[in-house]
Amino acid sequence: MNEAQIDLAHTVALGSIDDEDHHAVQELLDGEDPVLHAEFIAEVRQAKDALAALAAVTATAPPAALRGRLLAAIAAEQPPVAS
Repeated sequence: MNEAQIDLAHTVALGSIDDEDHHAVQELLDGEDPVLHAEFIAEVRQAKDALAALAAVTATAPPAALRGRLLAAIAAEQPPVAS
């Protein structure tokens, strides 16, 4: 795979694909190169796994007051106020 295809796989893994990128992914996956297809899918999977591991390591609990602010905002039918 070339750098552009690797970047495209990472874009897919992040879920930030736009219409132009979607077209490029479709062309790549519909292409006649089964090795490239398999490498692309593997790169997307590896990137998703890395992102999941990062999310697990860096996860933090929300502030204790957040639940109360959200419930109050819902009850008042107003958007929550950022603190």
